Amino acid sequence: MDIPSLQDKIRRIEGIEAARVVAPNGHIEEIHVLARRTKTPKQLVRDIQSLGHALFDLEIDRRVVSVVQLADSDIEGGIRPALVDVSEAVDGATADLTVTMRWEDSLLIGKASGAAAHSTRPRLIAEATLAALRQSIRGGTALAVTSMDVPMLGGRRVAVAQIVLVSQGSERMLIGSAYVEDDETRAIVRAVLDALNRVLPDIKLH
Repeated sequence: MDIPSLQDKIRRIEGIEAARVVAPNGHIEEIHVLARRTKTPKQLVRDIQSLGHALFDLEIDRRVVSVVQLADSDIEGGIRPALVDVSEAVDGATADLTVTMRWEDSLLIGKASGAAAHSTRPRLIAEATLAALRQSIRGGTALAVTSMDVPMLGGRRVAVAQIVLVSQGSERMLIGSAYVEDDETRAIVRAVLDALNRVLPDIKLH
């Protein structure tokens, strides 16, 4: 199964802006798409199924297709990574965080797991954000979270991320921040991106 070709064809479906096919060992487990609101999610799934059948003789289970739709104003751009969605699943004492971002025409999905504790949640979100970004960063470059906090500053809560970038044998400490408006989760992702925005164009996989 030519997964890159399938992914490229899905991106060309009218209304779809970005797509990612997760298929370890050639077996499709997940298809994630970012789309405009010109079609219903059900119609987009049907289009993907029809494309798979017509071009690849492939039967795609509708249950593996995940559709995120945004307004045109939220989709435009793409030079810098943009947050699409953050989801969390708690199973007993363990929390699984998934961060989905769009960078140009790619959907980047990162995951992190750990203790389901309020004190560890910000770091898990930051780790999932880096896990997503690593998919579009060139080899020989490493990123890690050194600290992730949400302190009070001047009467307002602020997400503050400290990231270490290792490249060509040297370390560089990067700091980013974002005010917490309505959603702490999104502020944490924005803080990580703020720390990295200046260096991402230089380390991006072309």
